[in-house]
Amino acid sequence: MPDIAAEARPALAGVLDWVGMGEIEMPLMLQAEDGRTVSSGARVNAFVNLKRGDVRGIHMSRLYLHVDKALSNEPVTPASVRRLLRDFLESHAELSDRAMISLRFEHLVRRAALASDNSGWKSYPVTITGVMDRGHFALELGLEAAYSSTCPCSAALARQLIQEQFESDFASGQPLDREAVLAWLGTEQGIRATPHSQRSIAEVKLRLVPSFQNFPIVEIIDRIEGALKTPVQTAVKRVDEQAFALLNGQNLMFCEDAARRMQDALEQDGRISDFWLRATHQESLHPHDAVAVATKGVPGGYTALPDGLAAR
Repeated sequence: MPDIAAEARPALAGVLDWVGMGEIEMPLMLQAEDGRTVSSGARVNAFVNLKRGDVRGIHMSRLYLHVDKALSNEPVTPASVRRLLRDFLESHAELSDRAMISLRFEHLVRRAALASDNSGWKSYPVTITGVMDRGHFALELGLEAAYSSTCPCSAALARQLIQEQFESDFASGQPLDREAVLAWLGTEQGIRATPHSQRSIAEVKLRLVPSFQNFPIVEIIDRIEGALKTPVQTAVKRVDEQAFALLNGQNLMFCEDAARRMQDALEQDGRISDFWLRATHQESLHPHDAVAVATKGVPGGYTALPDGLAAR
């Protein structure tokens, strides 16, 4: 059978940074923290470079078959990603000296309610990216988590309006009736204003130290959510909603505060050699988002690009 990619010469010579396949649909297995094997549906990008300008194309089918074999036979680990990239390069000897794989999927975690005995499933977007560049292996873990953010400025303005209403309803110089004040605090007239809150998104991209055996996905998510303190909930009864309202009231934060909380939490994790993070507050007051970005500041490491790219 004719092989045009191997036999034909290109009309224009030129080396290419990346050539491959995008959005391959594949199953994916991961080893959970409790030892279980967890399966997800993934979208895979598989690439090699084309360093020879006189060759028309790479062997796309070889990339696909390597991906299929690797993801179908064993859970994804740092070691398996490294082996897969080596397979890419060995199957493209003389054509390529760089290879890349990215795996994008949703990781489901069962979360307990804040106060009741209920629990529910929460989905976290995860991306694992590996690059083999002339013998140098780099691995990145990307995660997203949704949380709630209540504006400190809005909270202060709401408190001022409540104070003004109190001053209007309870005349100066008159004795205060404790029961009347307590009843007033439970009315819409008394609490006449509330601060605005919004669903917010925490995004992190991490370079992990090379000694780990599996991807600590849930551990890192727990660290981020523990720092932010207001992760969105799944199963919610009234007692859970009240507990969530309390958490929001005790954790007023601008996007800058959220970014600094995550920054501090990631700085203290010895498994992380470099990081990029972004806090996005999807404003309920404005038609635009409030955004803060931070990096670890490693020389030659991540560059803080607010558009969501984590470049080196």
